[in-house]
Amino acid sequence: MTVNQGIFGDKSNFDDRFVPDYGRLAEMSMALKGLGASVVLTSGSFDLVHEGHALYLEAAKSFGSLLIVGVDSDIKIRERKGPDRPIVPEMERLRMLTHFRPVDIVTLKPPGDTKWELIKVIRPDVLIATVETYSDDDIAELEGNYCGRVQVMERMATTTTSARLRELNMSLAERFTLAVNQALPGIVSNVLEPKGQTNV
Repeated sequence: MTVNQGIFGDKSNFDDRFVPDYGRLAEMSMALKGLGASVVLTSGSFDLVHEGHALYLEAAKSFGSLLIVGVDSDIKIRERKGPDRPIVPEMERLRMLTHFRPVDIVTLKPPGDTKWELIKVIRPDVLIATVETYSDDDIAELEGNYCGRVQVMERMATTTTSARLRELNMSLAERFTLAVNQALPGIVSNVLEPKGQTNV
């Protein structure tokens, strides 16, 4: 018999897949492991979702039966990346991820989380991380205490959200300068390149 509902359904089923309560997550993880499922965990911002995210999540799911994704809250991202991020608010990022076939459960990583709190709650069989996430000492501690193993993966995109935003900002700046130059010929260049001053 095939189950096609809740976290095992082929639709986003956001109300079932979004589990904000860490206590409930711990219960679900334990129950799923009891049924023989191997639990995989990964985390990230997932701001402006792109092809690299999709490939990364697909690869992550290949290491187990069930993939849980921790999503950084808006506040956590602002603290790390500055006041202009994230571009996409947390609830929209969470909803978007539930439309990805490899993702079974999503949860929000709120501000104030202690170090590795989500990992300690879920105790995954496999923890997926990118190369810059953990040191060798971190990996040894994680594998010794909180998860079966740490699987380090390379990033799977030729760009990042930050790089895309830089490109967009540069393009907008160039278009703005061109538009102003066309509307006010000569004025912008005079302002940007002032004439040399005459010594008295």
